[in-house]
Amino acid sequence: MRRFLMTAAVAAAFALPIAAQAAGKTVTIGMRLEPPALDPTTGAAAAISQVTTYNIFETLTKLDNTGKVHPMLAESWTISDDGLSYTFKLAKGVTFHDGSAFDAEDVLFTFERNKGPDSKNKRKATFEKMVSIAAPDPHTVQITLDAPYSLLTFDLAQAVSAIVAPETAATNETNPVGTGPYKFEKWVKGDSVTMVKFAGHRDAADVQIERATFRFINDSAAQVAALLAGDLDYMPALSASEMFAQFESHPDFNALRGTTEGETILAMNNGGEALSDVRVRRAIMHAIDREAVIEGASGGYGTPIGTHFAPHHPAYVDLTAMSAYDPDKARALLAEAGYGDGLELSLKLPPPSYARRGGEVVADMLGKVGITARIENVEWPVWLDQVYKNKQYDLTIISHVEPMDLGIYARENYYFNYDSPEFREILAKADSATTVEAQTRYLQAAQRKLAEDAVNGFMYELSKLGVAKKGLTGLWNNWPAFINEVSAMRWES
Repeated sequence: MRRFLMTAAVAAAFALPIAAQAAGKTVTIGMRLEPPALDPTTGAAAAISQVTTYNIFETLTKLDNTGKVHPMLAESWTISDDGLSYTFKLAKGVTFHDGSAFDAEDVLFTFERNKGPDSKNKRKATFEKMVSIAAPDPHTVQITLDAPYSLLTFDLAQAVSAIVAPETAATNETNPVGTGPYKFEKWVKGDSVTMVKFAGHRDAADVQIERATFRFINDSAAQVAALLAGDLDYMPALSASEMFAQFESHPDFNALRGTTEGETILAMNNGGEALSDVRVRRAIMHAIDREAVIEGASGGYGTPIGTHFAPHHPAYVDLTAMSAYDPDKARALLAEAGYGDGLELSLKLPPPSYARRGGEVVADMLGKVGITARIENVEWPVWLDQVYKNKQYDLTIISHVEPMDLGIYARENYYFNYDSPEFREILAKADSATTVEAQTRYLQAAQRKLAEDAVNGFMYELSKLGVAKKGLTGLWNNWPAFINEVSAMRWES
């Protein structure tokens, strides 16, 4: 009913002309959530990265919208034959927004801070791999690892690796100072963050947008209304997926459909009495029609997955056939496991619409093979406490949105309760691979192991449904990380 009302409330607006784009060099970008702070090295929220990464802050390396790694603050790098030593040559003539010079000492300060005992960095483990960080000269950084780690340059392109200065690090959460093409101007709590072009940036001549405002609009209908009224130029991730098709046919907008790193899964507590049996977990997956879940949960936008890996990655393997929709096979597996007369499990659902909507669809499908899924809708604090922290659940639906996060399946005491020495060994070999070919081989083996063990119900990859005014270009179709790179945007007639 809520979906119908929201659709009806804005449908008429599609017939109205949107406000004219103000001539000039500004852009207003919409976001569902407001960041809790503005320092990506100390805060875990993806909203921090969406605002600050590659805009206010820069990193040694940089991702493009396909996930490929490029130079940024590091102009080049070399890797020793044993994969243990990385030497980065830094860009010269770089300054922070307060006018201080950037050099190797800033990199050392940042990485030592990220690995320190008081670090709040959500990828602290990456920096703990660094047994030494040295600066032989102001424009060279040498990093030695405790073991080969093939994803280092990828990790150094993430928001958590943003380079900060010791003079301003303590106040970056509310007054961020970086080396990026935009300077922080103001934060109106509950409303917006505004940044302005940094004239001292080394590539300032190539930056067209002079002022960018990020507006925080949580309500789906309000997002659509703001786009139609001309109050937003760009919504990178439209919450109202059911409205996306109407934007696709609207003459004043470009609808941008891409992929994300959001693996949407029916997470299972592998430590539960019934769910500790792989036959039960496999039965659950054979009971689920992925396409029907995608339609019901995300308006038909999503890519089916059979393991915990993004389909746009070159190492991805399509393993959906291993757990194809087959209710008869699901019933047979349940009977074989001793649950032919039925099984009751809890299904705790957090607030996002994909979880609540998808949960109803999944529960109905499980019921048809003899599994009663007892739905409990819970708020985020309860989900974090009961499910994530204390593992008081059987099933839940959640999107894991961190890039290249296979490592969560190797964590001890993680909320899946999955414990596989074989998987950990495979992943360690992927991490220590010194060639792309070897890394791909082990990443694919890791994907297969998760599918074979049916650790979770791997359902679909979230789509990135972006909507922008006609004429705004340079936008990321895909999200290999939560980044809205303003300096790449252009207004074209």
